[in-house]
Amino acid sequence: MKNIRDKKADKDVEIISHDIAYQGYFRIEKIKACYRVFEGGGWSNYIDREIFERGRAVAVIPYDPKLRKVVLIEQFRIGAMEDEVSPWLLEIVAGIIEPGETPEDVARREAKEEAGVNIMELIPITRYWVSPGGSTEHVDLFCGKVDASSAGGICGLDEEEEDIKVHVFDLEEAYALVQNGVINNSPAIIGIQWLMLNSDLG
Repeated sequence: MKNIRDKKADKDVEIISHDIAYQGYFRIEKIKACYRVFEGGGWSNYIDREIFERGRAVAVIPYDPKLRKVVLIEQFRIGAMEDEVSPWLLEIVAGIIEPGETPEDVARREAKEEAGVNIMELIPITRYWVSPGGSTEHVDLFCGKVDASSAGGICGLDEEEEDIKVHVFDLEEAYALVQNGVINNSPAIIGIQWLMLNSDLG
């Protein structure tokens, strides 16, 4: 198989400057750099970029394989204010990795905090960059086996200003929500599509 990822940051990227442009709830960094081009092995012109420092996140789709039920959450998202339907999005459970935590720790913690369910088994799905043209955020995505028979209600932590409504859908119903655009965020889309291919989890 042809190696299409033969360049490395430590030898093929030169950082000229790296500064913090803004520090608030999130951080914006300003970077000036150049990199080796594909043809001839020379260097690109300098580029100036602002990078949204979001860090490493974890998302988990809670799934009950016995009932074929998916647990989804609904909450307000400031970044979706211009959504043509609503800034309250149907999502899967997600959170940021805190110091000393593993991705598996976060998946289990957030499933309990955001959806009120306990993960019985975690199955890795993938790891992916969310928007690498301007953000450092990358996501470890899992499927988490749960008992969805009593899932529902309102969850979230008061200290984090969370107001989360928990929904339980048949897997096929959740997939239909992806197909018709009601579910329109990448972790949920990827997770539900994966489940449609791998729903027989035992």
